[in-house]
Amino acid sequence: MLISFFLLLLAIACVASVGVGLWVFSNHFLTTDIPAAISHPLRLRVLNCILQLLITWGLIFEKLRICSMPQFVRFVHDLLPLKKHPDVVVKDLRFGTIPVKLYQPKAPASGLRPGIVFYHGGGGILGSLKTYHGICCNLCKKSDAVVLAVGYRMLPKHRFPVILTDCMVGTMHFLKSLDTYGVDPARVIVCGDSVGGSVATVLCQKFVDRSDLPKIRAQILIYSALQGLNFQSPSHQQNKNIPLLNHNLAFYCWCGYLDISPSWISTVLKGAHLPAEVWEKYRKWLSAENIPDKFKKRGYLPMSREPLNEAAYLETKITLDVVNSPLIADDEVVSRLPEACIVSCEYDILRDDSLLYKKRLEDLGVRVTWHHMEDGFHGVLTTADMSFFYFPCSSRILDAVAHFIKGL
Repeated sequence: MLISFFLLLLAIACVASVGVGLWVFSNHFLTTDIPAAISHPLRLRVLNCILQLLITWGLIFEKLRICSMPQFVRFVHDLLPLKKHPDVVVKDLRFGTIPVKLYQPKAPASGLRPGIVFYHGGGGILGSLKTYHGICCNLCKKSDAVVLAVGYRMLPKHRFPVILTDCMVGTMHFLKSLDTYGVDPARVIVCGDSVGGSVATVLCQKFVDRSDLPKIRAQILIYSALQGLNFQSPSHQQNKNIPLLNHNLAFYCWCGYLDISPSWISTVLKGAHLPAEVWEKYRKWLSAENIPDKFKKRGYLPMSREPLNEAAYLETKITLDVVNSPLIADDEVVSRLPEACIVSCEYDILRDDSLLYKKRLEDLGVRVTWHHMEDGFHGVLTTADMSFFYFPCSSRILDAVAHFIKGL
């Protein structure tokens, strides 16, 4: 009797697995766009299907109250074994309660090395110190720099402003002990991708007036999330169905981290979540007029905003805080920031954040080195250390970043 029961459960599990797999596969082909310019389109299709399969199973387990979707996806992607890099010494440390990984070149140094504080991406739901291990090893080796990867608490248990505060604590601890790690205090760089790039931007802005800490020499922002106000920019319209960050996942991360109800998404898309005077105030920095015309050729339809929904505004105005939208920080702050290396990807829903911030920095006299990946998509950097899912664009990003660091 017991054996029959277990066989029945096994059969149900198999049918469910096949059903979920077929749903993900069919949904991918019905809703996902794979641009012809992206190298290895089949590779991206398979990678996206795997990601969507993990998210779908995570949501099922969440409904069954087994675990949350972010916890399930992180558990699975952290199962992969770490690759050893013989030229890099890696140490797992804790700065108080903050987990960090320290990467140092094995070769002896002739003097103090640059120091890179790295914040990983993932929208607060994906990514970890383990998944970015290969990236940090490569960055350490290619740039001959000491790399500190800062871990932080994530969704669903930890929301705004936990990511920022954890990263700030880890960074301050490192800045106060540079001599311990052989780092040149005149060459400390903050670096991050996606939400990690947002953290790097915000911390740069916050450290501008900190005379008690070494000055940040440069900021490296890789397809960063830099504003949470406007979701109808050209890149949002053009790339909303392109992996790995599509429209639905972007809003899931935005709502989850800021603790905003997903029911406001349609209101936000219509621009009715902010008053007309707010749109007018930030138009000079957020308007599509600031984006070169060549980035609108794949299609862009200016949207007229609907009247203010007062209830939506009360729940979403947290996005006006510069720690959530560093793109709209005051000129007085942005003009004093260190030079930047900005990497944008053509097929990224967040592409225009990078383009707009680049213009802001340049208009205020801040030096910017810009690299635009014509075949890039959001999350491509994470494939740098993958075998079958490797995309050459990831290596070009790492090479560009390493070249920038060596030039400081």
